[in-house]
Amino acid sequence: MRALRSSTIAAITAAAALTAAGCAAKSEVAGAGKAGAVQVTASDDACKLSRTKFPAGHVRLAVENKGSKVTEVYVYAPGDRIVTERENIGPGTKAAITAEVKAGAYEIACKPGMKGDGIRQKITVTGKGAAAQRNPKLDAAVAEYRKYVQQQADETLPKAKKFAEAVKSGDLDAAKKAYAPSRIGWERTEPVAESFGDIDPKVDVREDGLEDGQKWTGWHKLEQSLWKTKKISADDKKLADRLITDLKDWQQRVGKAEITPTSMANGAKELLDEVYTGKVTGEEERYSHTDLVDFEANVEGAKKAYDLLKPVAKKNDPALVKELDKQFEAIGKQLDEYREGDGFVAYDTVSKGDRKDLSDGVSALAEPLSKLAAAVAE
Repeated sequence: MRALRSSTIAAITAAAALTAAGCAAKSEVAGAGKAGAVQVTASDDACKLSRTKFPAGHVRLAVENKGSKVTEVYVYAPGDRIVTERENIGPGTKAAITAEVKAGAYEIACKPGMKGDGIRQKITVTGKGAAAQRNPKLDAAVAEYRKYVQQQADETLPKAKKFAEAVKSGDLDAAKKAYAPSRIGWERTEPVAESFGDIDPKVDVREDGLEDGQKWTGWHKLEQSLWKTKKISADDKKLADRLITDLKDWQQRVGKAEITPTSMANGAKELLDEVYTGKVTGEEERYSHTDLVDFEANVEGAKKAYDLLKPVAKKNDPALVKELDKQFEAIGKQLDEYREGDGFVAYDTVSKGDRKDLSDGVSALAEPLSKLAAAVAE
């Protein structure tokens, strides 16, 4: 769920100097000055690039936020397909982004305040790039990950249909029970779904993330009805059908998504950003309080990408792999403390202190995870 509330943005701004998940990690700051990187200087009203033409292959963006607002940087292919992104770059901080980019015309967007279409600059990428000489292990990782994201979509549809049928039958309790399980596959692979640009706003947007004129559809509109309104309307029943239609679209398209080793690595980091900006704050599932289900799914999806890339990352940066193994184990143990039966406790029962501990755990994992793309960019 990409759009952020004003309260979240304010919290990120206040924490920018203190947390690695919400802004540039120390490692990113160090990498941002690497020779050959494209310098991206973001401010509240500008997005300046050191150059707008560069060769295909592994492109490194050295981002510096000189504005007063938290920003994010996107690389868009035609049709606003997301090639890569980095969210939550705090004021006065830097971030390094590594992505594999094919020849073509693109746009780099800086989004002060993390909303809207952003301030955009056109870029041109030429040449054949890195894929021709890629390590076969990385090709195998991409192929395996592609199977994984398709599997998650395939397994989501029956669960979503069970949820939708409960809504359409007017069974409030059954719909509530089916809601969180229906979202797990989506949450595990959300960056791939978001890369299409048009599916996420239909199925996973919050009310305060709506763009002007956009109708609210998807899981969270139904979540509001189930837990806040506590009544299933005729419109909700129609929205349940619409959700299935949109998820079928995702299922049919996800296997054709553009996936590279660096997009897998960056996607893993994006999943941790999702945890930090939505799940830890309790804003993602503000009515159902099933945030910890989403939290675990985001971590599982990040770990899947990491595990597939690990053989190459271990060869290139063994210290990084050691730290990532440690932090993935640690966050798993933290989540275990909140298990209840087959799921988790309601997130509104988790204290502010415990939420802070979870936030710290996410930060500790996000910091080394931000280095993974560089570790597999050969």
